Amino acid sequence: MLKKSYPYYLANQTVAANKDLDVLDKYSGKRATRVAFADAATIRKAIVAAYKARPAMAAFAPDRRRDVLEHCVRRFSERQEELALALCIEAGKPIRDARGEVTRLIDTFRIAAGEATRGGGEVLDLEISERTRGYRGMVRRVPVGACAFITPFNFPLNLVAHKVAPAIAAGCPFVLKPAAKTPVGALIIGEVLAETDLPKGAFSILPCSNEDAGLLVEDERIALLSFTGGLVGWDLKARAGRKKVTLELGGNAACIIDDDPGMDLDKVVERLVFGAYYQSGQSCISVQRIYVHAAIYDKLKKKIATAVGKLKMGDPRDEQVFVGPMIDEDAARRVEQWIAAAIKGGAKRLAGGKRNGNMLPAALLENVARDSDLYRKEAFGPVACIEAFDAFDDALKRVNDSDFGLQAGVFTGRLAHAMRAWDMLEVGGVIVGDVPSFRVDNMPYGGVKQSGLGREGVRYAIEDMTEPRLLVIRS
Repeated sequence: MLKKSYPYYLANQTVAANKDLDVLDKYSGKRATRVAFADAATIRKAIVAAYKARPAMAAFAPDRRRDVLEHCVRRFSERQEELALALCIEAGKPIRDARGEVTRLIDTFRIAAGEATRGGGEVLDLEISERTRGYRGMVRRVPVGACAFITPFNFPLNLVAHKVAPAIAAGCPFVLKPAAKTPVGALIIGEVLAETDLPKGAFSILPCSNEDAGLLVEDERIALLSFTGGLVGWDLKARAGRKKVTLELGGNAACIIDDDPGMDLDKVVERLVFGAYYQSGQSCISVQRIYVHAAIYDKLKKKIATAVGKLKMGDPRDEQVFVGPMIDEDAARRVEQWIAAAIKGGAKRLAGGKRNGNMLPAALLENVARDSDLYRKEAFGPVACIEAFDAFDDALKRVNDSDFGLQAGVFTGRLAHAMRAWDMLEVGGVIVGDVPSFRVDNMPYGGVKQSGLGREGVRYAIEDMTEPRLLVIRS
């Protein structure tokens, strides 16, 4: 069970300032716990503390950063079931998916521990002409300074980890605003960080309003803003001034299933169903658009529709439940309306049912109009669109016919098609032999177009949180 209340963290210290933020059990709708809610004055204090902590964090030796991260790995491992249950309650995430996210939290901190002592840099041969003989150059990476992190509700542990762990490895103090609907996971991470010897001011974790979080965007003492969420991220970038900005803003991920006689369609269906409907489709790389070669379309369509119809929906604490609640009723109602509009526009429902509060059955629609919201925008719910194609290049064009470009999946046994997809698809990552929902926490993850800019994945995030510093020696 969750504690009755949780404090926030200001400059490494617990502060039980109030119990103003109610956190709901997303399945029952009842209050699960209360959390301290920071005001603008507290956020200013956190920014000042992080700014003052820059020299201490930069001087905090790499082996000590590694030790902090390894401590987190041990403690998260000891508290795995507690963390999973917190996710299950505050996010409505089915318990099996919640346990998987806890595993990824641990993986991300473990990867960061390995990177903490790796540093990076290079020696430059500057003797490129007679003028520069006797000169030698060296480059090393140094922390950018204080960072601001804003994270969404759908991965309350792992998306926090992808900002916090690289920051510690890089030597950057930070202020984190977790999603107000799912703050508990981040605060448990704060509990573990508070057990370490990080310098004073190294971290603050502050649930707060979106309005007050504007201070994290606009304050010039913040050197880097990393935001994961909706398209409002572009507005934040415009307000961020001279600081570095990285954005991960979602997508409407597509998957191509090529005509391949050796393909195991049952395994393809298993991965498609997982990719489209795990945690009720509330993932930036959830499978939203499915393009199937006409030669196998009817057969695969029937298999997917049958599998979707068998998915168990209900209490996320139930080990057998695959589809749990959406984050709130407004989100479920929006997806329901998009489905209704698509059907009115000529689409056919192959699977699905009626909404009950924030519980929305998994849906599969055929021949959705390409100008509909369900096709063009990020659904962020348990729904996928399926249609046939005749030529592989046409499927590639349909994938690219999107304002987003995060990841894409391609099932094909043809090497030439796999390489052509890698060449032609306008996305941050192409996953061959699996769904676009696949992610490992050390790979570069991010998108193009409306999906954002910059890359996560521990080593790539550290690159953003550091900058090269040159030393030239004349001998």
